[in-house]
Amino acid sequence: MYNKEELKQIILERSLKFGDFILASGKKAKYYLDGKQTTLDARGLTLVGEGILELLEADGKLPNAVGGMSIGADPITAAVLTVAGTRGIDLKGFLVRKESKGHGTNKFIEGPVKAGDKVVVVEDVVTTGGSSLKAIERLEEAGIVVEGVIAIVDRMEGGREAFTSRGYTLRSLLTIKDFGIDPPQD
Repeated sequence: MYNKEELKQIILERSLKFGDFILASGKKAKYYLDGKQTTLDARGLTLVGEGILELLEADGKLPNAVGGMSIGADPITAAVLTVAGTRGIDLKGFLVRKESKGHGTNKFIEGPVKAGDKVVVVEDVVTTGGSSLKAIERLEEAGIVVEGVIAIVDRMEGGREAFTSRGYTLRSLLTIKDFGIDPPQD
């Protein structure tokens, strides 16, 4: 079962760092969330998989697949699929490459998804939403229908608004406020 407080504690212990950082978005920040320190931990990843599957089940109708931009979304996708599998839930996964592999089929999207499938994009940490928006662009180019985005942590720095402006919803297991940090006021 998903335990929000336990996940929060793991993130505090393993992923949340303070100092001066430059984020993938190019923004400067006084803290950094290294999501892989949680998603590459057995208990942390189990909680992530359970939490995201719980959010998906709350919709009443599961998507055909979950996945996102490699490499951050890879363990998250695997966790959601593993938890779904242990519960007998039929769910597929996919990975979106930053660049086509340059050989074979030159695909940007790996996995058993096809045009018309309804999917949810997963992400470890959302700041501006840039990584997931790139994944969404690739998916839509392939005719795949994106129903929304689920993140482990929303830094509350414009990502939600970026998704909303393009017609997508962002849900998250936690927000930066859960760690007692107020998002910057731009």
